[in-house]
Amino acid sequence: MPVPVPQQRSVPAAETSHGDLTLLVIEDDPAGTTITVPELSAAAGTRVRIRTARNLTEAARLLTDDVDCILLDLALPLTGGGAAPGTPTVDAGTSGTGTADSGSLPEPVSERAGELAALTHVLGIAPQHAVLALTAQDDTELAAEAVRVGAQDYLFRGELDARVLSRAIRYAVERKRADTAQHQLTESRLRAQENARLERGLLPTPLLDGSGLSFAARYRPGRSRALLGGDFYDVVRTPDGTVHAMIGDVCGHGPDEAALGVELRIAWRALTLAGLCGDELLSTLQQVLEHERQSEEIFATLCTVDIAPDGRRAGLCLAGHPAPLLARHGMPARLLPYQDGGPALGLLPRARWPRRQVELGGAWSLMMYTDGLIEGRVGNGSERLGQDGMVAMVNSRLEQGLAGEELLEAAVAEVRELNGGELTDDVAVLLLGRDPERIRRWGGSAPPSHPASPVVARPLGAQRPPL
Repeated sequence: MPVPVPQQRSVPAAETSHGDLTLLVIEDDPAGTTITVPELSAAAGTRVRIRTARNLTEAARLLTDDVDCILLDLALPLTGGGAAPGTPTVDAGTSGTGTADSGSLPEPVSERAGELAALTHVLGIAPQHAVLALTAQDDTELAAEAVRVGAQDYLFRGELDARVLSRAIRYAVERKRADTAQHQLTESRLRAQENARLERGLLPTPLLDGSGLSFAARYRPGRSRALLGGDFYDVVRTPDGTVHAMIGDVCGHGPDEAALGVELRIAWRALTLAGLCGDELLSTLQQVLEHERQSEEIFATLCTVDIAPDGRRAGLCLAGHPAPLLARHGMPARLLPYQDGGPALGLLPRARWPRRQVELGGAWSLMMYTDGLIEGRVGNGSERLGQDGMVAMVNSRLEQGLAGEELLEAAVAEVRELNGGELTDDVAVLLLGRDPERIRRWGGSAPPSHPASPVVARPLGAQRPPL
């Protein structure tokens, strides 16, 4: 009776066998083989179990998970016993393999493809097993073609002895393991490259043309080998000349939190360009969060700032987020008021977020950040940097004359140094600035804002650190 194709496991038996090996011999007359089990075991130094099959249907029944290697006679006819229902079939008169699912095995394009029909069939039903091809001694061309199609090695009948077969079995098993590992590594690299391209395309592009404001940002996810984390930010300028800036943090560090952060950022930009601001905007964002989050325990903190067209005042809304840091020309940096902030998004269904008016002045720098910057440790103890420590650190850098990109670079580098290594939480920092003298040098018109792309984690070998 026909038998179904056995289910192939994802890991070949060679990865779990320690010493003992099982060989499945597929040939018309396995009893004619001169190699016996005791001889083979003595040559191998370990126990070798041999199973024999006279045709492919019987081989399919004996092909279980504990088989390490298959020895296939290339002269075995495809007929005689027949193929099992649902198994790959081969038209010996064509040059294609005809296999239904041969994984990543190459298709033999050869005039002798019909002579490899049995091998192609075995490779189709046993993609995770090592295969040895057995052929006549004078047919070197067919033997080499068998290896090109997918066999790990070949043997000649006239030279078949216990020692040669034992060595060939071990070589075939190890080569199959190496090929499988290389294939998995290649797939992993391709997936990583595709994910990197996708994540890079989701990073924000600030829209600040015509504003006259300077912009700098630093971003680093806490997840290893990722470009996106749960932190997110964005900056846009609406047609009325108002500059809107936002920074937020979804609780958690996984890919789901990163995806939710991207959704919230895109929703914020769309709502901002549609004219929403303050409490109305945050209320709508909370609805987006409630519909898109996977659990009711997921929440997000947010800080939004809308800077008037003249650049001298701004509206501030806080949703459970740390207050921004404002540095005016010739004055030390200080935190903006945070007493009137509202709860994080997703905590209270009918929450409200009051908008506070803030005077910025003529020349200023405004730094917005996520808690990953201030929750780093200071030394070997449990003490955290905190907002007060961050303010002192930024002021010391301002006294050194640092600004813009240099200020962020030095500040974040110092935070990492104080932490004793890389920060485990996501970190996002952005810096907006206004310099009236710079605007005057442009003849009263707004100079280009040069919205530089955020510096993100780079691949290994990059010369500049990601933060």
